[in-house]
Amino acid sequence: MQQNSGFSRRRFLQTTAAAAAFTIVPRHVIGQGQTPPSDTFGGALIGCGGRGNGTFEGLGPNVNKVAICDVKFLNDADNKKVYTDFRRVLERKDIDVVAIATPPHWHALISIAAMEAGKDVLCEKPMTRFIAEGRAVAEAEKRTGRIFQVGTYGRFSADRNKRKLMTSGLLKSNPVVHIQRGGFKVKEWSGMINPKPQPVPKSLDWNMYCGPSPLRPYHPHRFGGSHRGYWDYEGGGLTDMGQHYFDGFQYMYGKDDTSPVTIEPYAPPAHPEACGMWGWVELKYADGLTLVFDSQEWGKPYDRMQPRDISINDLAPEDREKLKAMPDPEPLVSFPDAIRTRKRAGGNADAAHRGVCLMHLANIAIRVGRKIQYDPVREVIVGDEQANRLVNQPMRTPWHL
Repeated sequence: MQQNSGFSRRRFLQTTAAAAAFTIVPRHVIGQGQTPPSDTFGGALIGCGGRGNGTFEGLGPNVNKVAICDVKFLNDADNKKVYTDFRRVLERKDIDVVAIATPPHWHALISIAAMEAGKDVLCEKPMTRFIAEGRAVAEAEKRTGRIFQVGTYGRFSADRNKRKLMTSGLLKSNPVVHIQRGGFKVKEWSGMINPKPQPVPKSLDWNMYCGPSPLRPYHPHRFGGSHRGYWDYEGGGLTDMGQHYFDGFQYMYGKDDTSPVTIEPYAPPAHPEACGMWGWVELKYADGLTLVFDSQEWGKPYDRMQPRDISINDLAPEDREKLKAMPDPEPLVSFPDAIRTRKRAGGNADAAHRGVCLMHLANIAIRVGRKIQYDPVREVIVGDEQANRLVNQPMRTPWHL
């Protein structure tokens, strides 16, 4: 659902026509949850700009693209394989897997609808626009038994020995301090303040693009990659880049089932609609592990703590032997293997939700301009109603979780 994709609808039609010459037995022929004899799946791409083709490729080599969907395809409404409404795509029985590469304000609703329609889902990062969406996606994954994977693969190259150490239960404390300096694209993905409305392009369904977010006047900066600069659709450079940086970190340090409890920002006052500049955010877990996002694009650099890590050498000699005797972590299952074997994907909804919560919590602290306390079990911000309203944000009728 972005501009400037370089995606050729003519090339898509030529590809699907050629694929029709082969005999394919899709999963729906023999029942959902079963592997077809040809091991080939029918796939759809929802959101064809920017990362669209790259996300679809993540489905694996045995997925045949049979439908594409994007709100900018109004002029192709009569084509039987091109859609502007994702709900029509999900009605098709020949589609087994869906790649979602829309802006993030659509990720949760389309992911849930796809899983409820019996489709497996590979969703582009960031997984969601706000915290409550992530829990809803995780519950849908569990309820439907479908495969879900977020489109970031940092955890697949993460240090499994580090994970073994951090999840062993042998550590008496967690003094780790990890500081990510720069690379967040803060200025690049800042929004425009009070842009002058412009006419909606005739090929674009602007109402559908806005979807569950407020129906604002059209401006091209709100569409395409620059949509990241508006709270309506994403969360600036932090949510664009953060899940890449911290997906593997979260896996290594055993935080797939929890979140930080205190989040402290250093940033100027935030605009209510446009994402803007910030300096750093410090996030601390209950066990002491500290993450720092240091943008290096505004204000003074972070200097409150120094980076620190731990290794097996920090254990007592007898505990080192205990660690060696423990089984190694099970290898993570890739999305292509997951849809074939029906094993849970490595970047599943629970893990991906906790990952993107890091960025959501940081952005909430930035937006309210103060330190916040978070309950990772109830998934609410404690003692700050203004901040807590950003955990579960209202959606525009008729859309809802």
